[in-house]
Amino acid sequence: MSTLERLGLAALRRIDPERAHGLALLGLRMGAVPLPGLVTSDRLRCSVAGLTLPNPVGLAAGFDKNAEALSPLARAGFGFVEVGAATPRPQPGNPRPRLFRLARDRAAINRFGFNNAGMEAIAARLAQRPRDMVLGLNLGANKDSADRAEDFARVLARCGKWLDFATVNVSSPNTEKLRDLQGAEALSALLAGVMEARDWLPARIPVFLKIAPDLSDGELSEIADVARTTGVDAIIATNTTLSREGLQSPLRDQAGGLSGAPLFDKSTRVLARLGQLTGGDLPLIGVGGIGSAEDAYAKIRAGASAVQLYTALVYEGLSLAGRIARGLDELLARDGFTNVADAVGTQREAWL
Repeated sequence: MSTLERLGLAALRRIDPERAHGLALLGLRMGAVPLPGLVTSDRLRCSVAGLTLPNPVGLAAGFDKNAEALSPLARAGFGFVEVGAATPRPQPGNPRPRLFRLARDRAAINRFGFNNAGMEAIAARLAQRPRDMVLGLNLGANKDSADRAEDFARVLARCGKWLDFATVNVSSPNTEKLRDLQGAEALSALLAGVMEARDWLPARIPVFLKIAPDLSDGELSEIADVARTTGVDAIIATNTTLSREGLQSPLRDQAGGLSGAPLFDKSTRVLARLGQLTGGDLPLIGVGGIGSAEDAYAKIRAGASAVQLYTALVYEGLSLAGRIARGLDELLARDGFTNVADAVGTQREAWL
């Protein structure tokens, strides 16, 4: 991390977290943030669910909810970028304050509630996207929708022609009863609608499913079965957790989803279990608590074909993406792997 980035992060951490997030996005759009450009190598280059990635380190949804910083994010060192979540109609989300730093735990709690500008505004920005990036959109549902399952299909139908992949997000804890859609029957019906919407797109794109970390083994088994039968292309494991186990910060009891370092073990165990349930046949994307190349490598060896970052950027800056990719290359070389795909799942049993 450069001295300039360290000073910038220190300044941002002195103001309200949501305002700091907005300023970080503004700085990114204005070119005030140094960007490493493409980070890749023969070891890092890989194919995941039909997508060719320069490296397996992605940006998770939530950082750029409204697709406002696509051009700079294409040069930020990520192998792929996911924006959103997008809902059919704009919505303000939950009342502020709704984002909390837990610095002592290297974590955050948010209860945003799918605040976004709506699919029309986001589609207009996606239409101007850089072509030299792998770009996905997190699909969401309006809080007051009469048919939340239909909302996911509507967003995909409107935005899909500009995407490389789409993610069905039924795992946010901040929209009431949204996680009920993770049940087998409701999830099957929702995904059937999304797949039908995909069939009308100019080109077939992979559809990912993002799940919660707070699922029982039986629920994970059901999700694995639904993913297979509906033709989901990959599962993202995991979203934020409702657990507060082991937290030290005085803000630990705020309502919302917890992300960051405390989520690492929980989400990695879910990842490994999904790999076991699917027999390694379905690509998995590991999210939750990744703050270093070693963390990313552990997720990959637990079964992830790729990983995503978000909360660690609050503490380590945007340069973390490139640092993790380069560090991961070194770890793969150290252990004799010629490509990252060869390392996937090689230590899954350790997490079961």
